[in-house]
Amino acid sequence: MSAAPARIEPIAVDVARPDGERNAPAISVQGVHKVYGPRGNHVLALSDISLDVQPGEFVCLVGASGCGKTTLLNLVAGLDKPAPGTLEVHGRRALLFQEAALFPWLTAAGNVELALRLSGVLGRDRRAEAHRLLGMVRLQGFADKRPHELSGGMRQRVALARAFAQKADILLMDEPFGSLDAMTRDLLHDELERLWTNAGFTVLFVTHDVREAVRLGDRVVVLTSRPGRVADEIPVELPRPRGAGDPAGAALVARITARLREEVRRHAAD
Repeated sequence: MSAAPARIEPIAVDVARPDGERNAPAISVQGVHKVYGPRGNHVLALSDISLDVQPGEFVCLVGASGCGKTTLLNLVAGLDKPAPGTLEVHGRRALLFQEAALFPWLTAAGNVELALRLSGVLGRDRRAEAHRLLGMVRLQGFADKRPHELSGGMRQRVALARAFAQKADILLMDEPFGSLDAMTRDLLHDELERLWTNAGFTVLFVTHDVREAVRLGDRVVVLTSRPGRVADEIPVELPRPRGAGDPAGAALVARITARLREEVRRHAAD
């Protein structure tokens, strides 16, 4: 196993956009490493990984299990720190997990209102804004339902409304639809694409599903098996909205799947 890199203090910060830097990436990851465990018994999860995500871009990360996709997302979210390397985020982040992680004792509106309160929205305005955000994700009439009264897809819509309540312009999504059935997942793909098209926020989306990545992404980034590095970056130059039966999309899925298999075989041979 490779030796652990020397520790260098990381830079991992939210950065305001000066007037002269409006074209700076929304997310900039440069030369980032991530090591878990003590020296001599460590795991090198990410190695010298670099990636830029432009404002308003929808980028999907794919790779074999354990390649560092979630580790990279957690670094961008500020939940962990790289060492060494630099990481800059231009904007307010919101993180969505596979589970919606709603407070079970609060209603759908209450979960959204809590995020609004933390964002500084005054009490008299919170209820109306929560209802507006729930309407954005097509949950009109479900504001007073608690999470156990909602389907899995509905709970993820509440989580999405809560992310918007945080005034997030960067969504970091860790397999948010992975536990849903195929039909619900397809409907939420449509909803997410609609919201992204209308609002223009930036998305970094982790998935194991290559079809999902091609369905949603402007670009698919393939990571190597551990330690994670960028193996390939594949633009998805298909018109939107995209359908499941598009032959060009199917061909791109096959190409990315073959690239992933190549990485898995290479890793197994090491």
